[in-house]
Amino acid sequence: MGLIDRILAALAGTGGSVIRETAEVFRENAEAASARDVGLRAAALEQFAREFGRPATSRFDRLVDGLNRLPRPAMAFGALGLLGSAMTSPEWFAARMQGLALVPEPLWWLLGAVVSFYFGARHQTKGQAFQREIATSLARAARPSPEPRDLAPAEENAALDEWRALRSGAA
Repeated sequence: MGLIDRILAALAGTGGSVIRETAEVFRENAEAASARDVGLRAAALEQFAREFGRPATSRFDRLVDGLNRLPRPAMAFGALGLLGSAMTSPEWFAARMQGLALVPEPLWWLLGAVVSFYFGARHQTKGQAFQREIATSLARAARPSPEPRDLAPAEENAALDEWRALRSGAA
């Protein structure tokens, strides 16, 4: 044990760089990893802020969006209202249902088509807007960032240099 202590003390006496470099071959430098992790988290939070931030909209846009959100709740509450009226006032409910029974079948088909197209078009519009947002965020992420990154200096690589030279000559 004394011999190992002397060897380690001799290596540590050179500033500990030999031991640190040897250890980093087998284990990641925790301090450098923490610094990289902080940068990665900050970049991810910045991207989320850009991606999920809402653009400023006008009052008219907000009004139209609000009106577009009304049909589904109105139909759901209307159906619940009919159920409640059937229990509280069966005569009134029966009169309304007799009136619905007199509606011709082609008109029901037309109503079904209008409602289907309304909700189908709204679903398609929302889906396309979502896909557009995803494509935009992916395009932003693929763009090289203007700020320099802290990367290790590239080592000399003769094969890579040759490949780059051949590639630039062919272009």
